[in-house]
Formats: sequence, C-alpha cells, structure tokens
Amino acid sequence: MVIEETVFRAILSTNGRKTGRRHSVTLRAVKYNEKIYFSRHRPDGDWFKNAIANPDVIIEYNNSTYTGKANLVRDEKLEQKISQLKYPGEKRADEKRVAIEITPYGQ
Repeated sequence: MVIEETVFRAILSTNGRKTGRRHSVTLRAVKYNEKIYFSRHRPDGDWFKNAIANPDVIIEYNNSTYTGKANLVRDEKLEQKISQLKYPGEKRADEKRVAIEITPYGQ
C-alpha cells in the first residue's frame, strides 16, 4: 500500500446490504498504522452500514485501487485518535464518532 498522506480523500466502494450492488462515495480517510479509517458521527450512513454488513471493500486513491476488509472500531481511544488525525486543530476533532478500519488484503 503506497499512501503517503495521513489524511486524504478517497473513494470507498461497498456492496449494498440490501441490493448487493456496488455503491461508491468520496470520503475523507485517515491512514494510521498501515490501515485506513473512515468515520462519521453516527452509524446510520449507508456506506457505513454496507461496510459492516459486507466487509469486502474497495478504496480508490491517487489512481490506485486497494481491496480490503472493513471492521468496526470498538476501541474508543482509537476512535478519538482517528478523529484527531482527521480534523487536526478543529473543534470537531473532539466529537464522538464511529469508525471502520480497513485492513488492505496482502497485509
């Protein structure tokens, strides 16, 4: 995985939990400890629910494509670290969030 930045915009593609069809969304991502994280305020977003229901995901970034497995982050300290990296110096870095962790295949 050759992603140099800590925070970047990426396209996350998931398979729909109801339809099975591929859905893609552009999100701010965080690279931390060789894994990629996506987060949001609540677990009610379709991309979030899809990734939990169907954990095989695709991430597109900088003309490269990565496949991986999504897992719900259950460690509150890790969620907080991801928020701080995602929003450095911003007040929303302290807000409670839920996150998924993507482990790229081959790692």
